[in-house]
Amino acid sequence: MSINDILQQALQLKANERSKLVDELLKSLDKPDEEIEKIWADEAQKRLKAYREGKLKTVPMQEVFA
Repeated sequence: MSINDILQQALQLKANERSKLVDELLKSLDKPDEEIEKIWADEAQKRLKAYREGKLKTVPMQEVFA
């Protein structure tokens, strides 16, 4: 079955069914890469440790939002 065949069939669905199909297709594309997630988690831990040890320069919230 070609993508055009699938598209033609999908277009015949009711609006709420097409919406659900779109949601499911988008969810299937939005799977996090586990390796990247681990790298970010490690980085967050390093930054938290540096902050707690006073080794990280911080900026006051008021300054950030000014």
